[in-house]
Amino acid sequence: GSFTVRLLQTTTFQNTSYVETEGVGLLEDIELGSLDKHNWSIRFYQPWMHPALPHSEWETIDTMIKMYLYKFSHLINKGAMQRDVPYPFVAQCMAGCKLYPNGTSRFFASMGYNGQDFLSLDTGNATWTLSQNTSLSRYVQAVLQNYTAFSDVLEIIFNTTCVDDMEALLSYG
Repeated sequence: GSFTVRLLQTTTFQNTSYVETEGVGLLEDIELGSLDKHNWSIRFYQPWMHPALPHSEWETIDTMIKMYLYKFSHLINKGAMQRDVPYPFVAQCMAGCKLYPNGTSRFFASMGYNGQDFLSLDTGNATWTLSQNTSLSRYVQAVLQNYTAFSDVLEIIFNTTCVDDMEALLSYG
């Protein structure tokens, strides 16, 4: 059958200077690991996780996660302050890839705001689609559309890296 890896992120913006992020990684319904909310390090839940990939690959993933979370928090806080969004609020993200039995794959990404759908990535044409038509969602959509390096990195991560790493995890797990 097909297999799906999902990365789930919940970020609570208490105010302009206090942000707390939690995350979990799933292979289907198996919890692979979580994000330490204090230092953004990966905690492995499955004994076969760490040896499935070379140490250098985990270092790269760790660095990319930390860079992403820093930029994400900055981007959302900046937009919230410019748009007078009341604090506290919660931003949620889900991204991942699905590997089909015929060897094809697709990646996906979406964002939520205070428990409601907010934006989703249309992978067919690499555009962000609004789920809510608000000042904040239009701002974030415009920033993401103009930040093509981010969309390009997402595509590489989830079309190539995610599939390669998922195949390694499947062979170990």
